[in-house]
Amino acid sequence: MDPVKIYTRTGDTGETSLYGAIRVSKSDSRVEAYGDVDELNAWLGLVRSSDLDPDIDGALLRIQRDLFALGAQLADPGENLASRVAKAVIAEDDVTRLEQLIDLLETELPPLRHFILAGGSPEGATLHLARTVCRRVERHVVSLQPAVDAVLLRYINRLSDLLFVMARVVNHRSAEPETEW
Repeated sequence: MDPVKIYTRTGDTGETSLYGAIRVSKSDSRVEAYGDVDELNAWLGLVRSSDLDPDIDGALLRIQRDLFALGAQLADPGENLASRVAKAVIAEDDVTRLEQLIDLLETELPPLRHFILAGGSPEGATLHLARTVCRRVERHVVSLQPAVDAVLLRYINRLSDLLFVMARVVNHRSAEPETEW
């Protein structure tokens, strides 16, 4: 197999290709949405570069793989990729997996009685930052036309909840107090 070149020169005029060779501006709403997914993935990579407990690290690795699939689905307005590449599909089972992880992690935490400020340990603060990027992803994805598969919105919504819970858990495990608002 020949090595893939990192540059193609096809984007030099401010355009890029969606799946199916559809050329669009790099400012297209779909490109913005999957660019935000890429940013979220990078923030999770930064969190994973820390000394995390294996359960959190493993869950974040799985989420990073999910985010590649999510980005691929966003780059495919014709919804043709999913039928060809199984790993490029976010499904209802993925949403359920996030919900189960939220429920499991919340058993470690004291009940939330007030709003809390982002912060704590570097890992916890970075997870809070990733949560805000995830909310931006959600805002961009909601605005896409044609609308995306509703399971993608559920996944993103649940993911932001999970990132919030993970931030709290990471801070709790490292004995970092939460700052109430």
